[in-house]
Order: sequence, then structure tokens, then C-alpha cells
Amino acid sequence: MTKASICVFCGSRPGSNPAHAASARAFGKVIAARGWRLVYGAGDVGLMGEVARAAQTAGAPALGVIPVHLLGAEKGKRDLTTFVITEDMHERKKVMFMNSDAIVVLPGGAGSLDEFFEVLTWAQIGLHAKPIFLLDTDGYWQPLVALLNHVVAEGFAPGGLSGLYRLAPDVAALEAALAGALAGQETIAEALG
Repeated sequence: MTKASICVFCGSRPGSNPAHAASARAFGKVIAARGWRLVYGAGDVGLMGEVARAAQTAGAPALGVIPVHLLGAEKGKRDLTTFVITEDMHERKKVMFMNSDAIVVLPGGAGSLDEFFEVLTWAQIGLHAKPIFLLDTDGYWQPLVALLNHVVAEGFAPGGLSGLYRLAPDVAALEAALAGALAGQETIAEALG
């Protein structure tokens, strides 16, 4: 079976908690150890840089996708296996999503939330069934989970919304859950022949 491509959405900043950068590096190593391909935003800063450098150093192929207007700010990492420059953010997200078998959201800011909500919405309306994971290092995503539960309780989303994503408390749990979710699924590479 061809190995999976994992889309990682995460911060272009390191955040104030060093545990987030450590988790990003650890997950990058997991991607390589599993023989998976990293699909991410092509930045060499923040958690994006951490996960990419760790994955590449450990031997993982990497597809980076960056919009032209962020090449400077996110320090486009041009030593990737594949480096794609898009016109805008919408195209970036689409290319990343279309080239992945699963989505993992590490801690991040408004951009990471935008990316998460887009793939979550697509899942909610039946456009895809790719597994979506939130890496909840030190409970980072707990306020988001509370908000999503509130949205459901207030009648603005179906009760099954929480079933469209999975929370992993640490990298070990994420690795196990992701491997389980991908087991037996046809990968993007297989679908393309």
C-alpha cells in the first residue's frame, strides 16, 4: 500500500508554550518514521518550520504550498520535495487538502482556525470523509471544543459535529489514532495510480 499524505495546519509562530514546538518536532519525526508525506504551508517559521525541518531531517518527503504574498513573511522553504506557489490563500488550502489523506491541526492562530473550520465545514456538508485531528498539546484546543459544543447546544450545528474531528492529547495518541484511521483507506497516491 502506498503511504499516506498528511496535511498539517499549524501556526506560523512558535507560540509562548515550548511544548507546542516540541510536539511539532515530534510529529514531524512520526511522519517520517511512518513513511508518510508531509503536506503543509511551506513556511520555515513557527510551528510550520518545526514540523517540516523535523520531518525532512528524518527523511520524509514534503509538499509545501504557499501563496505568493506570504513568501517573505513565512520564509518559503524551498528545499522541499515539492514547492508550490499559489495566487492566494483559498488556492493554498485547496491544493493542500486535495493532496492529503488526513488533516492534522496543531496549535495555531486565526489562519489555523480558518483552515480547520473550512475542512470541518466541508465534512459537515458531506464533501469529504477525510479524518481530521486536533493535536491538543497541554489542552490548547479545549476552548475551541467548548465553543463547538456550545454551537451544537444552541442549535446551530447538528449533534454529530464532534464526530467529524478527533482530539489527541499528545503525539503518541495522535500517531496511534491517525494510523488506525488510515488503515485500509485508499491513499491519494493510489487513487492517482
